[in-house]
Amino acid sequence: MSYAGKPFKASAFLVAFAAAGVVFVAANGVAQDRPLKLAAAVGQPAAPPVLNPRHPSSYTVQRGDTLWGIASMFLRDPWNWPEIWQINPQIENPHLIFPGDVLSLAYLDDGRPVVQLTRGPAVAEGGGTTEKLSPRIRSTPLEQAINTIPYETLASFLTRPVLLSKDQANKAPYLVAQREGLIGSSGRDAYARATKAPVGSVYNIVHRGNEMRDPDNNDVLGYQGIFVGQARVDRAGDPATVHLLDTTREALVGDLLLEEEATLPFNYLPHAPEQNVEGRIVSVLDGVSLIGQYQVVVINRGAKNGLEPGHVLRVYQAGRTVVDDTHKHGLFSDKVRLPDEPAGTMMVFRTFDRMSYALVMEATNAIAVLDTVRNP
Repeated sequence: MSYAGKPFKASAFLVAFAAAGVVFVAANGVAQDRPLKLAAAVGQPAAPPVLNPRHPSSYTVQRGDTLWGIASMFLRDPWNWPEIWQINPQIENPHLIFPGDVLSLAYLDDGRPVVQLTRGPAVAEGGGTTEKLSPRIRSTPLEQAINTIPYETLASFLTRPVLLSKDQANKAPYLVAQREGLIGSSGRDAYARATKAPVGSVYNIVHRGNEMRDPDNNDVLGYQGIFVGQARVDRAGDPATVHLLDTTREALVGDLLLEEEATLPFNYLPHAPEQNVEGRIVSVLDGVSLIGQYQVVVINRGAKNGLEPGHVLRVYQAGRTVVDDTHKHGLFSDKVRLPDEPAGTMMVFRTFDRMSYALVMEATNAIAVLDTVRNP
């Protein structure tokens, strides 16, 4: 499917459109350089996305909305949003959606549904399933565009390291000693090795927790990271002297010093992976046994497997093994493994080489560690 449009400033939304395989066509009719859908590449027309039976004819975006929630109003499978999003070249920043904007469902000549954008303030007219919002003046900076998922759900996972790759854990600078007689708390000094950062540099202090092992081959993927606080380099050298800042727990010898990472964007677009992915849930960050909506999990697939932020995966509850006593073989009964059953969907929001963070978006059945994840 192609979308009429013209080149505009790149953003996380645009990157996600390109990753989803959308072909953009400029006003002069020349296709922009974007990858084609796999189905189109092999000469098979892609099936149109299935609409939500209760979809509105139009919807006025409200403060607090998320892109996933809006996509769920229009589509049975919200990760197919790139398939119906109609870019309007006359709209400023058409790839971003703001509170007060009106999204309207329309159909192309071939019957395919598209969602069109009208900038607010506006009132969605009509009856039935149309959502209404009173007119108001809107003055919204770009950073107030709606997020894909609730900001507060993932803020700590994007700004503080709580997952360590094996390589990162082995090569990062670390605390080698405390000042004699002192505990590692805020306002104290400690000594660190393997840091070449200049005086004044600030590190995150992270305690290396339990190993994260791949359930498929038992390889160590990495480690859970427990955020301790921050440290400022006060004197360079080997060892360097660091001053502990804002610690939430005692800083211990062996704790790692990691450079603070830039905050990742929230405006990636949910879409299915372009290649087949199959993995398993390795861990749940909240430490619970059963996983529900908006909980963060770690899966044993990452960038090396083709995953990227915005990719959506289906979760399958592992089928249990039962004893078949109906047809025995002498004294022995058959053991039968029941099929895996769909249990929900998750969206990858941060990737490492061999593992990823994912947020459970929907949970239709109980989800647990070691359950399987696959393409939706």
